[in-house]
Order: sequence, then C-alpha cells, then structure tokens
Amino acid sequence: MAEFTELARLADLANKIMNKDIIEQIKFIGKTYDIWPERNKGQNFLINVGIVEEMIAAAELSAVDEVLEVGPGLGILTEGLIKKAKRVVSVELDDKIFGFLKIKFAEVKNLELVNADILKYNPVTNRLRAGNYKIIANLPYNITSFFLKTFLTGDWRPKSMTLLLQKEVAQRICAGSGKMSLLAISVQLYGEPKIVGYVGNNNFWPKPAVDSAIIKIDRIKNSALVDKYLDGVTEKEFWRLAKIGFSAKRKQLQHNLAAGLKQPAVEVKKMLISANFDEKIRAENLSVDDWIRLAKKFKNHFN
Repeated sequence: MAEFTELARLADLANKIMNKDIIEQIKFIGKTYDIWPERNKGQNFLINVGIVEEMIAAAELSAVDEVLEVGPGLGILTEGLIKKAKRVVSVELDDKIFGFLKIKFAEVKNLELVNADILKYNPVTNRLRAGNYKIIANLPYNITSFFLKTFLTGDWRPKSMTLLLQKEVAQRICAGSGKMSLLAISVQLYGEPKIVGYVGNNNFWPKPAVDSAIIKIDRIKNSALVDKYLDGVTEKEFWRLAKIGFSAKRKQLQHNLAAGLKQPAVEVKKMLISANFDEKIRAENLSVDDWIRLAKKFKNHFN
C-alpha cells in the first residue's frame, strides 16, 4: 500500500511538471525538492531541447553506444540520451539533484546514476571500457580544464567527447596557428577538436553572462598512439618545452627557450633557424606538429 501511494504521488508530480513550460518546470522542481542553481558549482540548467538534439546528432549516437554523461542537472540531456543510446551512465555531484534524478528516472532501465565527483570518478566502476564509450556533457565551466586533462590523459579515455562549453574556451581549444595556447595544445595532442555550433546564453536558466559552444573531440588517441605521434619525444619532454615556450607570452620563443633551458641565446637562435623556424616566432604560432619537431631538435638540451 505504501509503495502504491508513493507511485501515485510521483505520477501526480510528473503530471504537474509536464503541464508547465520548461522554466516553470525548473522552478516547480526547485520548490518541491529545494534545488536551486549554485553559481559556485557552475550550474546553469539547459532549457532548449533543440540544443540537446544538436549535441546528440554531433555525437552520432546509435543504439549500440554506451555514454558517460557529466553533470546531468535536471535531466533534459539525459532524456535525449536514454532514447538513443544502449546505455547511459550519468554522474552527478550534487546530492539533492541526484536524489531528484533517482525519482525522475526510477523506471528507466538503460540509465545508471552515480553520485560522485567526475574528477575522481573511474569509468571502469560502471564497466565503461577505454576507447568504447562516448562522453556527452553540458560541462560546468569551472571544471573544464581539469576534466579534459583527466579524460584525455588517463587510462580510461573515451572514443569521443561532445561537450557544451563556454564559447571563449571552445574557441581557444580549437584555435589554429597564431592563436595557439597551452589549452589548445593539451587537447590537440590527444584528439581532434572542432566547433559544431554556438549556443546563446538565453538557452540556459539562470542566464549565464557568456555564450556557449558545442565542440566535438574525435579520434582520441590512447597512450600507445600518443607515443607513436610524439615519435621519440616523451610526453614529459614535450610538455616541459611547451610550458617553457609559453612562459612569457609577449616574448619571442627564442628568449623563452634560452631562459627556460638555460642555453645561450645565440645557440637557441641557430637551432630554431636550422629547424626551419623564423627566429622571431612566438609560441602561439606553433602547431602541435611544430612542437614535436622542436622537441626533437632540443631533446639533447633537457637537463
């Protein structure tokens, strides 16, 4: 009898929610479950189903795919994922939101909800195999860099990532020569990112101060493929050189390298020229391939 009463209550709540527009739904859920977006957690709830459809299309989801969703919020993206994918594992840090999602998706068989910090989460826990699952997420802005590092360099790298990010961050990740940064290199070494489309801030509630973009990171390399790509340069050597190169953004690369590697400026200039780089080039002009070529040239100068 108690179970029947609880099911009836949930059915009544679902009907009340469905009879409201999406922002009113969110506010109704907030009042019912004491769930309100927290700025310090980067919580801005997506309110446009069309954006969900665009993300799912970009991810090229099929009925055989397994998906890791990050920060499901109130489940608008989750609803789309469970209709398309074979299995969805959704990781939510917030205890109250997790409790709501457990009720909302109580009858869904192909969804596994996990109450955890995604930066400390191991996909193996839910039988997600490296290279075989896809990440799709409306990612909280404040964890973007840590998240990318965790899942692009760890032992459980996904097949692809389709992410909703802050517009400026997405543009930095996908930048080309002349606008490169450590962030761009840190993604482009491990995969191929591209911007799928832009999303205005009016598609979220509450409305954030910035616009967003959907990016897809495809062809993600495992550690063996990264080693092959580096072609004799270790990741440690690659990153040491890149960090030195970007140590003073306004300076020419030769000056940063001379100071960071403790080498005579004249010697560094000669090596740059012999590697077919302009002696006045700056770090932002180098692609990942350029950094690999440069690291090979300077390999014997690492202490």
